[in-house]
Amino acid sequence: MKRWLYTPNSKLQTYIRVSAIILCISSLFACGKDSSSAIPDVPVDYRVSVQEFNIKNRNGIMIVNGYGVAGLILTNSSGYYQAFDRCSTVNPEKRCPVVPDDTGLQATDTCSGGKFSLYDGAPVKAPAKKNLKQYSVIVTGGSLIQVSN
Repeated sequence: MKRWLYTPNSKLQTYIRVSAIILCISSLFACGKDSSSAIPDVPVDYRVSVQEFNIKNRNGIMIVNGYGVAGLILTNSSGYYQAFDRCSTVNPEKRCPVVPDDTGLQATDTCSGGKFSLYDGAPVKAPAKKNLKQYSVIVTGGSLIQVSN
């Protein structure tokens, strides 16, 4: 005589196992990058002397065309240099450049009107939701600014 291993909870246990498998599989796909909203990775290797930066900057900001996706924005605040790609993160496929305002505190997407902080690249006005792409900045010998990724 065969004994069935059916217990009142076996259907519930099966349901829980199937749900757990589905959840694990769906979480694997959910963690993928959304490449349609990412700024493309392009090699950046830009160098400028501190003296040239001091001559060309306006309110501590220097625009550099021909590097990155839509150009670079170099900022200097009390000797702390940062570099951001000018390509807006709102619709990166359009490669719309952001333009710094006269105060040097924010930059505006020329296509969507979204605004970003030039302190850290963070979005400050919709439709902007993601930070500007930031590049590494190294100052060597106190005289050469190197921007790279």
